[in-house]
Amino acid sequence: MRIYFGQTHRTTVLLLLSILAITLFFSFLTSEFKPSALLLAVGALSIFTIAFLKSEIALYILIFSMLLSPEILVGGMEGGVAASRGLTLRFDDFLLVIIGFGWFARTAIYKDLGLFLRTPLNKPVFFYLLACVVSTGLGTMMERVSAKTGFFYVLKYFEYFIVYFMVVNHIEDREQVKRYTFCILLTCFIISAYCMLQIPAGGRLTAPFEGERGEPNTLGGYLIFAGALAAGMFSVTKDLKGKILLGGLIMAIFLPYLYTESRSSYLAFVPTYVALSFMNKKRGLMIWLLVLGLALSPLVLPSNVLERILYTFTQPEQTGQIVIGDTRIDTSASARLKSWKEGLEDVPNHPLIGYGVTGYAFMDAQFPRVLVETGILGLIAFAYLLYSIFKISIPRVRELQDDYFRGIAIGFLAGYIGLLFHALGANTFIIVRIMEPFWFMLAIVVVLPSLESQETGTERGAKTTGRRIASDQLNQLD
Repeated sequence: MRIYFGQTHRTTVLLLLSILAITLFFSFLTSEFKPSALLLAVGALSIFTIAFLKSEIALYILIFSMLLSPEILVGGMEGGVAASRGLTLRFDDFLLVIIGFGWFARTAIYKDLGLFLRTPLNKPVFFYLLACVVSTGLGTMMERVSAKTGFFYVLKYFEYFIVYFMVVNHIEDREQVKRYTFCILLTCFIISAYCMLQIPAGGRLTAPFEGERGEPNTLGGYLIFAGALAAGMFSVTKDLKGKILLGGLIMAIFLPYLYTESRSSYLAFVPTYVALSFMNKKRGLMIWLLVLGLALSPLVLPSNVLERILYTFTQPEQTGQIVIGDTRIDTSASARLKSWKEGLEDVPNHPLIGYGVTGYAFMDAQFPRVLVETGILGLIAFAYLLYSIFKISIPRVRELQDDYFRGIAIGFLAGYIGLLFHALGANTFIIVRIMEPFWFMLAIVVVLPSLESQETGTERGAKTTGRRIASDQLNQLD
């Protein structure tokens, strides 16, 4: 008796065999490993599958995990920074690795997607990463850096740029930009609401899932950036509903921002506001409002905020304070200034390549730390990267005609300026919870002109795909 075995039957058999193989595989895992490990493996496989099949969904998961994921402090590691605070790993560190592998697998199979689009930031990113890798590698060889600690810290720097390239590769139209931006602002609202609930308990506010210690400075920098983004969009939108929602978000951000009691974040507020003012048609009114607000601040700000600001110069006399004339600087600020001084004094020992990432004692300031860890060459590469971001974002503000796109560009640029000042008292540009949303939004800002041209059809025509337009025009900008 002859049985017809067609394509449908072969597909059914293959499907059944696949299900049987997966069932046997997970049965083996169940017998060999704990249920918790098995659940983690299943979760990782699920996220990998999502990233492979639909990268956009994986990016949404990443957005919400940026500030809403727990962290793990890995102690017992060697090296300057690790010896001081340990290595902090968070859920989104692992998530990003899984999503990254899914993305690499997808681009390997679908060659037309491309792995890295050429953008104006490719060279600056490469040079800065090269400086970090070389300085850390040589520091490891000279036994200034623990290989394990240095590797993990440099790997965390790679994470930010992976976020950037993933977003650049996957944005194709306005609706994607709107969805991503909405999710980022929604995450900020959730964080702000959570923080407001903590105000009655007293103490400085931190983001959720930061452990017992917490990092108010990190929360303050994040809120500065997110608040600037919301304010930039608020300043140009003509939609009443949009203004109400954005205005409500700004108010929700402001109170937790004050209660972080982060002086670096307070310092960042003025340049952020001034930048927003100069990009607004009513800049004169905004500047006068700033002057009025600063004049009335002693009367309207919460007492703990005023005390925190004044504490810098009014702390009772203690050992370790720096005295400038008749003014005493509090011990916390004094310790930071002393670490800068000691670091700069030690730069001549390794002037070109530095001590390597984590090869020097902890310094809570971005620019001195980059100089000490990666040397003059690393600082030049870092400055080149920062300059390139300005070179991208300023023309966006001037040239974009679409109100929604221009609002994003204005908010990003103002927030970026604020973070540069925040970095005077924090390692802002290597803090995961600030840098992941920063590089996500930077990727959006980079592709905005190509999306605007795609909509108007002025350069390539309406039938050209968004990815092709983005690739061609970003190549022209590079």
